Amino acid sequence: MFYTTDTNQHGLKHDPFKAIVAPRPIGWIGTKGRDGSMNLSPYSFFNAISDSPKLVMFSSSGRKHSLKNAEETGVFTASLASRHLAEQMNASSEAVPYGVSEFEVAGLTAKMAELIDAPYVAEAYTVLECRVTQVIQPVGLDGEPAEAYMVFGQVVGIHISEEILRGGRIDMGIARPIARMGYRDYADGGADVFEMTRPTGAEPKR
Repeated sequence: MFYTTDTNQHGLKHDPFKAIVAPRPIGWIGTKGRDGSMNLSPYSFFNAISDSPKLVMFSSSGRKHSLKNAEETGVFTASLASRHLAEQMNASSEAVPYGVSEFEVAGLTAKMAELIDAPYVAEAYTVLECRVTQVIQPVGLDGEPAEAYMVFGQVVGIHISEEILRGGRIDMGIARPIARMGYRDYADGGADVFEMTRPTGAEPKR
């Protein structure tokens, strides 16, 4: 099948776009409001975009609480959503009024970061502490802004639990990060971990 996205007439029960761009890492974003309230929300439009400097980004569909807090305070955290915290991650996605803590809704412990004024999930295996570098609203081919806001942050501190370290590396089979697939589906990133070595170009030609 083929269809154009200007009409989006795919004939399927659900739009397949997000099922095609999958799996997607989950940015479990922790922020603190100017009023002192704690906020925690999962974003499937999230990824690392640079290693030097270390930059990550999450994208908010509409002006949500995480975006508001990150813009106003200039900081956020990204906790690893692992398989053992999948239910809590899902619970934290509930739409609640501003000022209500999703940490409490999901039964999680909010711990303050070391370098920035933002909370993170104490039960998470890894956490990134980030300072906002840019907030942009991308545009489409028609030049009109999308209904999305991209928040870029530089990682200034990293927490790693000793529980997931083996041989000087993070053991993904233990960490078991979860990722968003399409529809209501999720993937367990530790279920089928395999290793491959990138070719160097020095291999003999056949």
